[in-house]
Amino acid sequence: MRNGLRDLKRPLRTIAQRTGPLSYSHRLFPRIGRLQSPSYASVSAADIQFGQPVHETHPHLLKAGELTPGITAAEYAQRRSKLASKLPKNGVAILAAADVKYRSGAVFYEFHQDSDFFYLTGFNEPEAVAVIGTSAAQDDHTFHLYVRPKDPKAEQWEGSRSGTQAALDVFNADESGDIKDVEKSLSRMVGDASEVFTDAVPLRPPASAFSRLFFSQSPPKSDGLSKILDQATLKPLRSILNDLRNIKSDAEVANMRKAGQASGRAFTEAMRQAWTTEKDLTAFLEYTFKRKGCDTSAYVPVVAGGKNASQIHYVRNDDVLLNNDMVLADAGGEYGNYITDITRTWPINGTFAPAQKDLYNAILTTQRTCISLCRASASNSLDKIHQIAESTLKDSLSQLGFDISGNALETLFPHHLGHYIGLDIHDTPGQSRKAPLQAGQCVTVEPGLYIPDTDRWPVAFRGMGIRIEDSVCVQEEHPLILTTEAVKEIEDIEALRR
Repeated sequence: MRNGLRDLKRPLRTIAQRTGPLSYSHRLFPRIGRLQSPSYASVSAADIQFGQPVHETHPHLLKAGELTPGITAAEYAQRRSKLASKLPKNGVAILAAADVKYRSGAVFYEFHQDSDFFYLTGFNEPEAVAVIGTSAAQDDHTFHLYVRPKDPKAEQWEGSRSGTQAALDVFNADESGDIKDVEKSLSRMVGDASEVFTDAVPLRPPASAFSRLFFSQSPPKSDGLSKILDQATLKPLRSILNDLRNIKSDAEVANMRKAGQASGRAFTEAMRQAWTTEKDLTAFLEYTFKRKGCDTSAYVPVVAGGKNASQIHYVRNDDVLLNNDMVLADAGGEYGNYITDITRTWPINGTFAPAQKDLYNAILTTQRTCISLCRASASNSLDKIHQIAESTLKDSLSQLGFDISGNALETLFPHHLGHYIGLDIHDTPGQSRKAPLQAGQCVTVEPGLYIPDTDRWPVAFRGMGIRIEDSVCVQEEHPLILTTEAVKEIEDIEALRR
């Protein structure tokens, strides 16, 4: 043991000791009840301001024991334990919180936490670093959390911070400290570690050609975290975290179901109404997601009328909606940082024209078939189900008079059938779609057809874009559709306007 990882070998209390209702007054953990530090002495948790909701301050948002909506402190502790079990002896994993991103000057975008950092900590503030390490015997692990300290002057401008004491008492860190002092502690821990796993420092140059105009292929190491980690041979953490995040717990699925239910109901409400602009429909969906219980939108919506639907990621949403066209809406809400992903396409006037109905039914039939295959017992991968979707769509298009020779289907169906979902819209980045689906995975199923306005295609269908998408949780014998409240049968859509 290389000096025993001095900062990472202090024994942990057991999870049983560390869990319970999140209440200072009822002692969530042995050291809290009423906080005993000088700054918090004899103060109820309900009287303290934190950087995010806790049960005592926001009982309308969190139940007792939950650290974030739907997810308990115990579950976060179990996630860290599972990560530690995959690390080598004296290994450490280092994760950094997301940074605040600025639109211009001092005007910032809405903060969104790094998904890996959130998954392991539940901490929802910027400027934080988490370190999870194993002992030499691999029978224990520790959790260090470095955060911004309480600062009344800064908090008057920026909002409340949780602070270093709450990192211990609320977020269950074994050690905490001021993020400004992290270099000294990290340098020692990295030096003592057998191996260091992290994705906090980019190991590759910027991805886009535009970014590479401003950043060299081998950017110099900066001060701070990059400089510290330059001492060690780094290994990526991504594959380990993908394995952990890949299979969703019951609580995670419940959060995604809540987001799917609220978002699905918003879609159905939208279909009841007549819309004249993409902008108005976009605003209605985003507002209704929140009104139905979501925290925010999961991503920038696509609301595309008529030919605009042929652009897969059309997000201008600034055109008029014409009475005889259809509108494609790809949007979803987020709850407790867990997302849902829905696409529906419907006629703006409420009634499908014959050609619209034919193309829509071709896609709906394909989607039904593919969703039925999202079960672990079928041993299908997303790639395999995509191939089945291609075959089904080819048959339907041939019956509708399409010439599907050559690369026709690549033109008409240019994207994959689905992707993994969870804390991110494209969850567990880099995970293969070739592996058989497992119970607990959550995916989208989204066949679509986008017909160019050219002579090659039957005239009745030119300019149409239709996609139907649901979020689905894979179970052993049958799929669980998370977004079933968004109607999609033709008769149900048309009945909404009667």
